[in-house]
Amino acid sequence: MNADPAAEDRPAAPPAPASFAPVADRQRIVALDVVRGFALLGIFLMNIEWFNRPIATMGEGLPRDATGLDWLAGWFIAYFVAGKFWTIFSLLFGMGFAVMLVRAEQAGRPFVRVYLRRILALAVFGAAHFIFLWDGDILFSYAVGALGLLIVLWGRPRWILLGVAVLVGLGFIPGASDFFGVAAGLAIMGLLGLYLRGQGLLRWKGLDMPWFSVIVMGVGLALSVAAAVLWLLPDGPTEPRGPLSVFGPLLLVVGWLSWKYHQPESLRSLRMAVAIYIFGGLGMTLGGVLQFLTPDPLAVAEAAAAAAPAASAPAVAPSAAASSAQVAKKTPQQRVEEIRADRKKRDEERQRDKAEQVKTFSSGPYLDAVELRARHFPEKAAGDAGFAVVLVGMFLLGSWFVRSGVMQDTEKHLAFFRKLAWVALPAGIGMGLVAACIAVSHTPGDRHDGWNIAHGLLMLGNLPACLGYVGLVVTLLHSRGFLSRIRVLAPLGRMALTNYLMQSLICSLFFYGYGLGHWGMPRSQQVLFVAVVYAAQVAFSHWWLARFNYGPMEWLWRGFTYRQVPQMRIDKAAGPAAAQAV
Repeated sequence: MNADPAAEDRPAAPPAPASFAPVADRQRIVALDVVRGFALLGIFLMNIEWFNRPIATMGEGLPRDATGLDWLAGWFIAYFVAGKFWTIFSLLFGMGFAVMLVRAEQAGRPFVRVYLRRILALAVFGAAHFIFLWDGDILFSYAVGALGLLIVLWGRPRWILLGVAVLVGLGFIPGASDFFGVAAGLAIMGLLGLYLRGQGLLRWKGLDMPWFSVIVMGVGLALSVAAAVLWLLPDGPTEPRGPLSVFGPLLLVVGWLSWKYHQPESLRSLRMAVAIYIFGGLGMTLGGVLQFLTPDPLAVAEAAAAAAPAASAPAVAPSAAASSAQVAKKTPQQRVEEIRADRKKRDEERQRDKAEQVKTFSSGPYLDAVELRARHFPEKAAGDAGFAVVLVGMFLLGSWFVRSGVMQDTEKHLAFFRKLAWVALPAGIGMGLVAACIAVSHTPGDRHDGWNIAHGLLMLGNLPACLGYVGLVVTLLHSRGFLSRIRVLAPLGRMALTNYLMQSLICSLFFYGYGLGHWGMPRSQQVLFVAVVYAAQVAFSHWWLARFNYGPMEWLWRGFTYRQVPQMRIDKAAGPAAAQAV
């Protein structure tokens, strides 16, 4: 449900211009435009479902009432498309970041200030997109992730610590608990920056250990001890046992690996990028396994309540201290009622959210839809602080593709891309198909349907599948014959931001009640709808870029970023200006 808006993806052109000026069309990395245009198809196939179904049901997998072609279309997109294409766009975003940085370094120009304006513009686009068009936006998430990347690469420890302290303080304000999540996200960014840039070592008994490794292993040890204590306490809370039991040992392993493979420094960003993604997917998978193998906390509480002796009236009046202790300690039956009440509350909230979304988007007026999305935007913004950690990893991986020179000369590295297509793609899709054998649907609250195991495996497979799709597109681009015509997608990719927002505009007007009201279109028909609109976008992009240097939104974005008005119409005498140099 996402798109990387046309990143700056041209190689550095020596000598670098002294001021922001258009560069020649031949200097574009055509492969990136083609990959971006291809990815827009996957993005559209994935997003269109959530213009016809409440986003509140996103964690439920395939609809249980889907049959025939609708089930087949949903299954194919879930395991061959979903999760693979937002990762592609995240890679492209990281590549654009690296190209901008390289050019700024070569030209001796300031980078961070310009890039902050770029992030601000993207955040505004994303917020407006979320509130006024569709609540599946990812542009704002990219802006938060890009800000996190700047913190990782250049953030100063004292300011990061001060920011964390302020955010934690704000979290104690009634109704402002989301600040705790933002504080955690900022703290993780600071920790990643310590791994990437830290040079200090803890020297103890002949061991030289990086401070990042010390901190991570310390946290992992603390979580592991806490998990052990909770498992040993019969009356202790049961819900935290699983997460602590998974992430404690995982952090211990991460800390040890970061110590063992701390050098060379040149490989840290690549190792960290891959580790971030694997950590998330592995944590989800192992958590699902533990959840599947352990009893439901409600069943445990009910068994304890059934085994507890019936309470009898005391023969003598208890002392004040004993009475206070009795009140403080909950009985087994009270714990049962507490768990039931909490689950009932969460279920009612889910059902209420689903019903509100269906009513608002299927038949409600436009202002009601705007009000609903605006009400949910603060929650989305806070959640992006956690998602930004994954995005930072993807951005760094994309940056490596540029820094290593792989994307600068794709033909020279064609063997590498073929290997991605023939090895990484089958491996990634294969992991998803294994996940499909475990579970394709989920009932919220069901701990033993295997859904979290399947979802974790699917997430782990998305990264190699994403890289495999990139390799496949590059391989086709350099092939001879008909398949090389995939380059027809390049103009679509050059206008990715415009086309991404256009897809949302078209879908909102076609499916929502305040438009044509076709909410609930069957999944198989959605595929046909995507094919028609996508083909029209390819044609429109060719037509537009034959007359103009930029897509409309790209023009606006660049103008704000560079504080100049880019030349929109092509100068027929001088030829097209493909992009603004950075």
